[in-house]
Amino acid sequence: MHQTVNIPMLQARRIKLAQLLETPVLLWSGDRPARNFPANHYPFRASSHFLYLAGLPLENAVIHLHQGRLTLFWDEPPPSAALWHGAQPNRETIATMIGADAAYPLSELMPGESPDDRPILQPSKWTDNAATIGLVSEMRSEQCYVLDRSVNSPNQPDELDCQLTQALISLRLCHDTAALAEMRHAIAVTVQAHQAGMQATPRAKTEAEVRSAMEQVILAANMTTAYNSIVTVYGEVLHNEHYHHPLQSQDLLLADVGAETQNGWAADVTRTWAVQGKFSSTQRDLYQIVLAAHDVAIAALKPGVEYRDIHLLACLTLAEGLVDLGILQGNPQDLCDRDAHSLFFPHGIGHLLGLDVHDMEDLGDLAGYAAGRQRSDRFGLGYLRLDRPLQTGMVVTIEPGFYQVPAILQDAQRRENYKDCVNWERLRQFSDVRGIRIEDDILITEMGLEVLTRALPTEVDAIEQLCQVG
Repeated sequence: MHQTVNIPMLQARRIKLAQLLETPVLLWSGDRPARNFPANHYPFRASSHFLYLAGLPLENAVIHLHQGRLTLFWDEPPPSAALWHGAQPNRETIATMIGADAAYPLSELMPGESPDDRPILQPSKWTDNAATIGLVSEMRSEQCYVLDRSVNSPNQPDELDCQLTQALISLRLCHDTAALAEMRHAIAVTVQAHQAGMQATPRAKTEAEVRSAMEQVILAANMTTAYNSIVTVYGEVLHNEHYHHPLQSQDLLLADVGAETQNGWAADVTRTWAVQGKFSSTQRDLYQIVLAAHDVAIAALKPGVEYRDIHLLACLTLAEGLVDLGILQGNPQDLCDRDAHSLFFPHGIGHLLGLDVHDMEDLGDLAGYAAGRQRSDRFGLGYLRLDRPLQTGMVVTIEPGFYQVPAILQDAQRRENYKDCVNWERLRQFSDVRGIRIEDDILITEMGLEVLTRALPTEVDAIEQLCQVG
C-alpha cells in the first residue's frame, strides 16, 4: 500500500454522511474474480463508494460507518501469501492509514464465512438497522436493507436504501479539495498521454501503436486507464475497443483516453486528429462545427444552469453548422425539434466525472437525473446521462461529436422520416469523416467554470502542430 491518504478529508466526508443519515452504513470494497484458474485474477478495482469514505483500495474489506466513526473489517493475508506477494501491512496498520476507530477480522462481521467467499451478510450487532452497498443478505431482517444491483433495482430501492443512495449522491455530486487534487493529477497525465499519441501517429502503422504510446505515459505515472481506451480510425463506433486497423493517410484518428489515479479518480479526454498531420478541407469544415458546439456549450456552463439546456444548445449549434455546410437543410431550430441533428450526434453532451468516468452510474439514473425526472424517449436525447442543474464543485464533461454511423444513416425508416432534412448528395462529399469528438473536463465554480483540460489544445492549427512535432 503506497497510496497517500488524506485522513482529515476522509473524516470530514464521514461526518457529512452522519449528518445526512442516522442509520449505520456498511460498504463492501468488492473482490476480484479469478480468470480461468484461481491464482490468476482480474485486476482489482475497489467500489467507488468504499473508496470515497475509506480512501484505500482494500480487497474484500467492509467498513461500518456510524455517527462519523469508522470500523474496518478486513482479514490479513495468510503468512504463505508473502511468498507470492511480499510482506503486507497488518490490519492495525491499515486501520491507522485510513483513520479507522476500530478494526476486526471479517469473520466478526460475517461469522462462519471464508475470506475467499463473497461476503454474506448475517444479522449481528453490526448489521442491525444498517443500510448497505455491495453486500448480499442471506438472512435479511426488517432492519437490514441492501442496495445491490442483483437484489434490488437501484431505481426502486427500499426506504433506507433510498436514504443511503441520496446521501451518497449529495456528497459525491460536488467535489472537495482532495478529490479535485486527485482529478487534476489524472488530467495532467492524460494530457501528456494525448500529446504522446499525436506525436507517435506519424510513425505508427496501426491504431495499437498509438494506443501503446498513450497508455505508456499513464502506466509510467503509476496509474491505470479509467476505462478501456478508444483509439480508432472508425470514430463512428462510439466505444470502439479494437486496435488492429492500419492507419491510412486520409484517416482521422479519434482517441478517447483517460488516466485513473491509484485512489480511483478519473480523467476523460477525447481529441481527434488527422493521421497525415493535416486535416483535409472537408475534415476541417466538420471539425470546426464540432468545435463550435464544444466552445458554446462550455461558455454557457455556470451554477444553476440546466445541463439539459447545455446539450440542446450544442445540438442547435451543430445543426446551424451543418445547415451552413449544406448537409442539413431547413431551419436549425426546427431540425433540432425533429431530432434531425441526432442522425449525426446521437449521444448526450457529457456526464458527471469523479471516482468513475461516468460517476455514480452504478446507481442508475438516480445520480444523473434530478428528482422527478426521467430519460426522454426522443432519438438522441434519450442518451443524455445528466439532467439536473449544475452546482459549484461539480465536474462534468463536454463532448459533442459528428459521426457517420451506417446503422443510422442507412436505416430505411430514418431516411424516410428525414428525407427533406438531409442533402445526401452533399453528405457524400464528406466521406473522409467517419467520426469526430472533442471532449474536455470542466469544473463548475462559483464564478462560472474552469476547463481542467485546457492544457491540451482543441484548435485545428495547434493540433496539427502537435502531430507534426512527431
